[in-house]
Amino acid sequence: MTRSPGFSVPVVSAIVLAGCFWRSGPPRALPPLPPPPVDTSGQLRITVVYPRLADTGTGLRAVSPIASRDSTFLFGSVGRGGAMLAVNGTEVPVYPNGAWLAWVPLPDDTIAGFELVARAGRENDRLVFHAPLVPRFRAPRTGPWIDTTALSPVGDRWVRPGEGVVLVARASPGAAVQARLPDSSVIVFVRELASEQVPWGERAFGTVPPPASAGSADRYVARWVGPLGPDPGHVLSPAFPSEPADSRWIWLEVIEADDTARARWPLRLGVVDTRHPPVAVVNDDTAGTGVTDGMLAGRPTPRGTYHWFFPNGTTAAVSGRWNDQVRLQLSRNAVAWVDVTDIQPLRPGTPAPGGRMQPLRLYPGEGSVTLRIPLPGRVPFRVDEDEERLAVTLYNVGADADWIQYGGTDPLVRLIEFHAPAEDETVVEVHLAEPVWGYRTRWSGDDLLVEIRRPPVIELRRPLRGRVIALDAGHPPLGATGPTGTYEADVVLAVARKARRLLQDEGARVVMVRSDDRPLGLVARVQRAEQAGAEVLVSIHANALPDGVNPFVNNGTSVYYFHPRSAPLAREVNRALVRQLGARDLGMGRGDLALVRATWMPAILTEGLFMMVPEQEAVLGSDAGQWRYARGIVRGIEAFLAGRARRRR
Repeated sequence: MTRSPGFSVPVVSAIVLAGCFWRSGPPRALPPLPPPPVDTSGQLRITVVYPRLADTGTGLRAVSPIASRDSTFLFGSVGRGGAMLAVNGTEVPVYPNGAWLAWVPLPDDTIAGFELVARAGRENDRLVFHAPLVPRFRAPRTGPWIDTTALSPVGDRWVRPGEGVVLVARASPGAAVQARLPDSSVIVFVRELASEQVPWGERAFGTVPPPASAGSADRYVARWVGPLGPDPGHVLSPAFPSEPADSRWIWLEVIEADDTARARWPLRLGVVDTRHPPVAVVNDDTAGTGVTDGMLAGRPTPRGTYHWFFPNGTTAAVSGRWNDQVRLQLSRNAVAWVDVTDIQPLRPGTPAPGGRMQPLRLYPGEGSVTLRIPLPGRVPFRVDEDEERLAVTLYNVGADADWIQYGGTDPLVRLIEFHAPAEDETVVEVHLAEPVWGYRTRWSGDDLLVEIRRPPVIELRRPLRGRVIALDAGHPPLGATGPTGTYEADVVLAVARKARRLLQDEGARVVMVRSDDRPLGLVARVQRAEQAGAEVLVSIHANALPDGVNPFVNNGTSVYYFHPRSAPLAREVNRALVRQLGARDLGMGRGDLALVRATWMPAILTEGLFMMVPEQEAVLGSDAGQWRYARGIVRGIEAFLAGRARRRR
């Protein structure tokens, strides 16, 4: 394989199939599978898988803009091994099957041009394409300037009375910055010494710590309380009023000596009447599709990570909004942000539910035990878990639980207690005799039902026997594509089928969430696993990176979880996959992913290898590599179950 200056080939190897399930400890690492022989039988022909190209009639052009600022990856195939490839004059490694992956610099421009030249013996091929780059602001060399793309907040926003809003602008370093209001008064901005922002992709997937930043001198901030700009109307207006005349907007002014730059600030800031706040009810299917899960995710910040899960029918007051994100006031000091399309306003004057809860009672069942919490209405709530405890926080509810009826002495529940962290918040804690396996919540009238799943009885010597394991082969729709055109959906389905065979050989019952090539929605996948009584859910994937993240140093094996109960499963499966696949250990991570948010069972998502890396695509596309992936999943599940069985003894 040829190597170009500045390129490092990832240390990744596939391993041959060998060995059997371990019983007394982890197996030794198996020898790596040698690279496949160079295949020179194909025709020399350059193809580009990423970025996706289209013929515009005047040449090839990337369909979507490249989001990276300074460098990007390209990958594809030259159709055969034993070839030489150069991208913009720099030699790029070619894998024995013709696959290639390049990391190339980008110009400081709005479009990038790429020339790919391949040679093999007397054969030659050339491909030229252009790719638009995400526009970036370029400050002029002289005079004051304003980066209008960096103004924040923008759009329509509503706040509580007295709630301050931080205004952020990017403008000429050392200038005087102010916002002029329609009445000629001004808001003075001050310089904020903020560090340069590291791109999201690097923060999430980069394996090398970012360099220290000297800070930015062009960021200015100010704090404002009260309405600003034109009136945005009612906080739950289905449609915003038409844009008013410019005289009602605020204008940002950046002053250097006798020169001034001005720009309109596209912000309409309104104030919610908290004396008579609007009230809304949660409904994640306002469009009437009938294919939702009946749960609405709440976030601590607009478009942040999921933090609450409100069943349809949950009701709360509205205390703010930022464009299509609405702020629900859960209690005096707690808020959650939700999508405006997933709530319905109630009649004006409707009060938010609240008051005191009534006596609690447990109802033991064969496979679960249910805690019934009578409430004064369908108030917002949140369930938190740690190892052997579930804590249900009830918002806008005062603590009052004179009676707690256990309904018998159930071995799963050790203790129920409650406390009040605030006057209008109550926390009900359920202490269990075993680690949390799963739970789910639903409304029955105004009673909140918290159903706690009983852990399965696991055999220590054969922990997989009798267990119900759901295997979800990720995608379609969507999914990654490798340099030679290998589809993620095809690979992971093959891995799932092999894992099914291994699990069945050990006595497990396997639920194939997806068993064919037909697309399947995320909600339907979780529902299939739950309806089949799955005790463990594993979603199988192959990885890819966002623009701007170097795949030559950021690749390997990782596993993701969401709820604490799933972290031990993620850890064991990640360890087993690293041993089986021989890739760099990227470790386990907490990911806000739909398939790992299932609450009824431990659930994880595996990213065995990177589809975009030629060596790893070859492993994923091979029968031996797929068996390695499958065996890692099964061994990890087995180790997790064995650990739980040992704890129960």
